[in-house]
Amino acid sequence: MTLSLEIPSTYITSEEPQDSTVITASSGAKYFSGSADTEMNLTDTSINIENENWDKPEMNEIIIDGVDDFVIDGLTDLKLDCIFNAIHGTPGEDGKMQKYFEDKNIPITGCNSYQSKLTFDKIACLNFVSSKGIKVASSISLSNSEKIDIDEIENKIGFPCFVKASNSGSSFGVFKVYDKEEIVNCINSAFEVDNKVLIESFIDGREFSIGVISLNGGIKVLPITEIITSNDFFDYEAKYEGKAKEITPANISEKLESELKFLSEKVYNLLDLKGLSRSEFIVNDKGIFYLETNTVPGLTTESILPQQARCAGISLKELFVNAINEAII
Repeated sequence: MTLSLEIPSTYITSEEPQDSTVITASSGAKYFSGSADTEMNLTDTSINIENENWDKPEMNEIIIDGVDDFVIDGLTDLKLDCIFNAIHGTPGEDGKMQKYFEDKNIPITGCNSYQSKLTFDKIACLNFVSSKGIKVASSISLSNSEKIDIDEIENKIGFPCFVKASNSGSSFGVFKVYDKEEIVNCINSAFEVDNKVLIESFIDGREFSIGVISLNGGIKVLPITEIITSNDFFDYEAKYEGKAKEITPANISEKLESELKFLSEKVYNLLDLKGLSRSEFIVNDKGIFYLETNTVPGLTTESILPQQARCAGISLKELFVNAINEAII
């Protein structure tokens, strides 16, 4: 099947923090380079999203006018066959863009708006997964209208702990806190990112990332990556600026590999996902603990999922074409 994508959404940027915009643009560039030798007719353009208007900054040209009209470079009545979503943060990971295009009956890669919203909300996702019997860290959730109870945090969660903005990607609004003198400032900083905050106990152990994807009508679990960071945790610098060692495939026993792959596929099915995903786990002598799932994994040179796909003998071209075919069928 020949596909024509007049507006590839990989180059759409948003009012996210600048670092998130950079990640999105880099993932978009990887998408185009990986798709260059396909039968797709691709034209890239950079678009800003601001509230209801999407515009090209260099021309100040609104490209979505009203409900259904798409305009680029003076061309009107453009048909969007499919949106390839590689936008990090809002609106690409939290269900907003998915809902926008669902309402217009325009296919978009990846999971639907409900699953996107669920997985992007750390509190909601952990509550759902733990209710299905998956181990997670002890945690407390707070809204910005609630009083911060330091004694409860110390007694139930302990230190060190993590403070995380509930709706945030790429480790924005995430802090590792070592004592109660730091906790209030870190919680308030997280509230600057989202109005809900997760306070989570620190689990000492080995960290693993496992890609699970839809491929050729089935589900495929990719080779496992162990993450060894030189930073305090797998933060933005570690993820995108080379401050972590990522070992693919991970040097682990067959038993642990089997358990991790089983759990990651179970999470994928429980969350009713499709397309590309990556789930994170911590392993220690108390078991395997689920951390989170990313439904719009990075596609930059440093990103984990492309490493795993390459290790499995899957090209970026195959990943991208399969994701689009799945969306339009």
